[in-house]
Amino acid sequence: MSFREDIRAGLERDPATLSAWELWFTSAGLHAIWQYRLAHRLWNLRLRTLSRMVSNHAKFFTAIEIHPGATIGKRFVIDHGVGVVIGETAVIGDDVLVYHGVTLGGKTLDPVKRHPTVGDRVILGAGAKLIGNIRIGNDCAVGANAVVTKDMPAGTVAVGVNARLLNITGDDLYLI
Repeated sequence: MSFREDIRAGLERDPATLSAWELWFTSAGLHAIWQYRLAHRLWNLRLRTLSRMVSNHAKFFTAIEIHPGATIGKRFVIDHGVGVVIGETAVIGDDVLVYHGVTLGGKTLDPVKRHPTVGDRVILGAGAKLIGNIRIGNDCAVGANAVVTKDMPAGTVAVGVNARLLNITGDDLYLI
């Protein structure tokens, strides 16, 4: 994972940003990801307090909270990131786009995998809430303010509270 790859992904997915220079200096999402990566390395070295300090620094300056224990893939983009929360056991694939207000949260206090696993090429709309140890398949989209508490098969779209899944034509698949 490189700075250049992050900048390229940000420019591809944010039409309002016109240059790498602008993205580098103004993207809270990009800064949060870079600080998360440092915190994650420290977490993996078992420097837990230091990693949480780096994470809290990022949260203070970006209003984006990514737990250093989370696992995030390549070319992850957070657009308008204020209010994004990603929990400790969350796993996020490659080429994922997240908008503001998204939560990848847990449902239990037990020391188990308690946060969502998100596949590759997923879009999480503004205010979306993914709660619990659920799996979001590859090529899915979660609509704005949808609440997802059950697994989503690959290629589906979740809308509503509690979210219902639609196929690509807009027909209901089933309620979740």
